[in-house]
Amino acid sequence: MASDRVQLVKRGQRLEYFTILWNSLEAVAALISGLIAGSVALVSFGLDSFIEVASGAALLWRLQQDRDRAGRERAERLTLRIVGFCFLLLSAYVAYESMSAMMTRHSPEKSPVGIAIALASLVAMPLLSRAKRRISEGIGSAAMAADARQTDFCAYLSGILLGGLLLNALFGLWWADPVAGLIMVPIIVKEGIAGLQGKSCCDSCSN
Repeated sequence: MASDRVQLVKRGQRLEYFTILWNSLEAVAALISGLIAGSVALVSFGLDSFIEVASGAALLWRLQQDRDRAGRERAERLTLRIVGFCFLLLSAYVAYESMSAMMTRHSPEKSPVGIAIALASLVAMPLLSRAKRRISEGIGSAAMAADARQTDFCAYLSGILLGGLLLNALFGLWWADPVAGLIMVPIIVKEGIAGLQGKSCCDSCSN
């Protein structure tokens, strides 16, 4: 029913507002703590959070086009391509910084704040992704499904980040941080290419 769809769209908009707020705070905290500690993985995580903010803003725009089918489809395609391009830029930065850290044997400082950020994200992101996926199924939106996938992706990065920070903090394994960054690269590239091709994790979704 049209009224049900309107309610789902409004719920989706609230989720995207929450995504923008959460990731804005997360990005600032991760970048500041990452720069202080000299952590490539933590800085990269902060940059990824800014990409999540851009994605959330694009999804808000897409949801505002929901009443117009043609506008909705254009918005979904453009959203996927913009985010895909941002992910490829991020992957190049992470690869460069991680390789530089490996070559110079740069050892990041311990970062309790970074560990706390990674833990909070690891708890919150799967819950947020599940809520977004329900909306995407309800309104048949491939773009919303892709955004849910990006939120899953953020949870994966949180786990990788947490592992690298803990290994460095507990055992002094300096290489764990840049290795964690390098592990992120192929995941980011895969998502970026899919976005540029206008694909999502759920191409079978109807627009």
